[in-house]
Amino acid sequence: MSSILVVDDEKEIADLVKVYLTNEGFDVHVLYDGTSACEAIQSRTYDLAILDVMLPGVDGFTLCQKIREQYHYPVIMLTAKVEDIDKITGLTLGADDYMTKPFNPLEMVARVKAQLRRYKRYNPSSVSSNQEVYEYDFQGLIINRQTRKCTLYGQPLQLTPLEFSILWHLCENRGKVVSSEELFEAVWGEKYLDNNNTVMTHIARIREKMKEPPRRPKFIKTVWGVGYTIE
Repeated sequence: MSSILVVDDEKEIADLVKVYLTNEGFDVHVLYDGTSACEAIQSRTYDLAILDVMLPGVDGFTLCQKIREQYHYPVIMLTAKVEDIDKITGLTLGADDYMTKPFNPLEMVARVKAQLRRYKRYNPSSVSSNQEVYEYDFQGLIINRQTRKCTLYGQPLQLTPLEFSILWHLCENRGKVVSSEELFEAVWGEKYLDNNNTVMTHIARIREKMKEPPRRPKFIKTVWGVGYTIE
């Protein structure tokens, strides 16, 4: 049974969402303020979160950020506003979908099911070890090995074959630290030599194309003296 967190200070909406999702067999945990939700995401495990943008205590954008610091499960944002800036902000912070109030509860259920199907299909930790994965999709980054295409927040990333292979290998090992030696030997197929800066140079180019801040990258992170990781 999938566990879903619903956070909305409009009690009628939150409770209505709970009724519809519970009827579909989901385990639904409802909270009405951001502070309580912030504590809950640290102490409980969820499969999906539905977050209102405007919340007392801690707003929905901050909650989304906190979730993305540790977890990869889908996040659906809710807002009463129609401005594009809210949608852009939410997606940039790692939200997977967006709904504007008022919304049809049946559409909400359909979107929840779609996001869970997508997550369980492409999240490497949720598939069996003998099931081959062809695409990874998280935090706005989509990389597909069959089409050799990669997009970030819906915009294509023009990667060279080597850059694509590096990013794919990191995604395959998401959550693990991959050494420069392992990356080089996996991508180039040659023996790694000491003082080889080839991997570091290519990582820098990928970050530049992703417009990542060099000191605080969101995607490819450096573990000094060890290697690189995508979390």
